[in-house]
Amino acid sequence: MPSELLGVNVYNSAERRFEFRPGPVFTHVLVADEINRATPKTQSALLEVMSERQVSIDGVTHLLEEPFTVIATQNPDDMAGTYPLPDSQLDRFLLRTAVGYPAVEVEKRILATRGGAEPVEHIQQAVTLAQLVEAQREVDAVVVDDAIIDYAHAIVRTTRAHDSLSQGVSTRGALAFLKAVRARAIVMGRSYVIPDDVSELAVPVLAHRVRVSGAEAGVGQWTGDGRRDDASRIIQEILQRTDVPL
Repeated sequence: MPSELLGVNVYNSAERRFEFRPGPVFTHVLVADEINRATPKTQSALLEVMSERQVSIDGVTHLLEEPFTVIATQNPDDMAGTYPLPDSQLDRFLLRTAVGYPAVEVEKRILATRGGAEPVEHIQQAVTLAQLVEAQREVDAVVVDDAIIDYAHAIVRTTRAHDSLSQGVSTRGALAFLKAVRARAIVMGRSYVIPDDVSELAVPVLAHRVRVSGAEAGVGQWTGDGRRDDASRIIQEILQRTDVPL
């Protein structure tokens, strides 16, 4: 139920008033494993918190602390007991990618070194919350030339007019696209965006935001044998046909 995720007001009989008891969403990193096994009503509970970083319960708004992010996994749509994520929720995820199987050597190393201990229990802190918030703010300072904006916008506009797509990328998706390419520039050690940032992130950022024509078409997932589906292939085709700024 949504209240199990967001929180609920509980009546305190001793003080004769309601008290808000926050749910697990009040955290810095929310991990939603197999998110598409949640019912649509529960999934919709994440819409406000992912967009506004706040939760509204009984007319009262509760703000979340920075930083806040949602990391989710999902099962293939054809698995029993799954519910498709609504477009409005998919649009709130910055990136979508496939983990797949590990490389052969990596998997062999896992098999050879994994004992009874749980590796997650030994993870060490890499950055502080303050450092992470500062890094997020640095993203907004990354320089994006007008030619790069035109390049990214051309890709977005083409998704809206493509014959094989019944739904293109929204303005929210276009803003997320630019935020993602700015972040990639920082990761690559630059304070400015280059065309490669745009082309490298087009599929992870845009493929789950479009809808392929036809009731049985996918929305940016990967097939079981590792091939990209139609949505990702179409985004790649759009990239190939879009002029790259010099």
